Amino acid sequence: MARVPPREGNRVMSDRKLPRLLQSPAVVLLLIWMLVPLSMTLYFSFIRYVLNNLRRPEWTSPSISNWRGFGIYEFVLNSKDFLFAIQNSLLIVGSILFLTVILGVLIAVLINKAFPGQGIVRVLLISPFFVMPAVNAVLWINMILDPVLGLQGIAVGGINDMIDGLRGAPLVGGFFSLWPQLEPISFRATQTSAYAVIIMVTWQWTPFAVLIFMTSLQSEDQQQKEAAILDGAGVWSQFRFLTLPHLGRPIAIVVMIQAIFHLSLYAEIEIVSRGNGNKNLPYLIGEFANNNIGAASATGIFAVILANIVAIFLLRMIGKTLME
Repeated sequence: MARVPPREGNRVMSDRKLPRLLQSPAVVLLLIWMLVPLSMTLYFSFIRYVLNNLRRPEWTSPSISNWRGFGIYEFVLNSKDFLFAIQNSLLIVGSILFLTVILGVLIAVLINKAFPGQGIVRVLLISPFFVMPAVNAVLWINMILDPVLGLQGIAVGGINDMIDGLRGAPLVGGFFSLWPQLEPISFRATQTSAYAVIIMVTWQWTPFAVLIFMTSLQSEDQQQKEAAILDGAGVWSQFRFLTLPHLGRPIAIVVMIQAIFHLSLYAEIEIVSRGNGNKNLPYLIGEFANNNIGAASATGIFAVILANIVAIFLLRMIGKTLME
């Protein structure tokens, strides 16, 4: 076996070290960018740090003398909205993921086949994804879901007028006289505001899922489909045994990306209900941050823990399809 000359070996080693040296500033900057805010949040979560306190002005500075240990975490755990915020976060995220995946798969399969105006339809389907979250929330809550001036109120009013007109009809009047008067739903109410957030975010993020699934369907093996048709497979069998397994990886990608984004929803909740019966962890952090920085920081640590739990769950239950 031929030996590498010393000079040649040194040059090879220097060639290997050069890329690492060039990458090191970016790596160090990225670590500082990540670790400094996290370290400050962790520090603030162990001290009494409030912005306004006339009785104890010493608490208005982040001094180590205000150390309280895990007392801040106990305060957050005992707050009346903490457990509800966690449950509501998981409800909103889970519902949005379920709806966007189902609707995204169905729409992508439907528009994957050629038809007149296919390009225009694709552009219109993808366009909601580029609407700003605040604009999306204002559009839905005021123009569509409003019980008086929105499309919902107009539609319910039109249905009630039609039923009132049919009650006097000679043949079907008795049947429609039994129908109750329909009432529009107020999606700003405590019991329904979470559903309004789910509806508007699903509308905005379904195009993202459609775009990913359409791209994946372009690479689907058509020879397998032709062979399945020759063997007598129906539309449902083709979808179940060919199309759906082919979309396994794209579905995993969509679920993981959307879960990360939807755990930080804030603008939609603020515009719809201002947190009235519809808080999630980011909104609870915002409420604490108005004055109690220590409690806001502790809630932020809990949010980081929740995000990691969700990420681990997704990697184990769904992300394993990426490795197949």
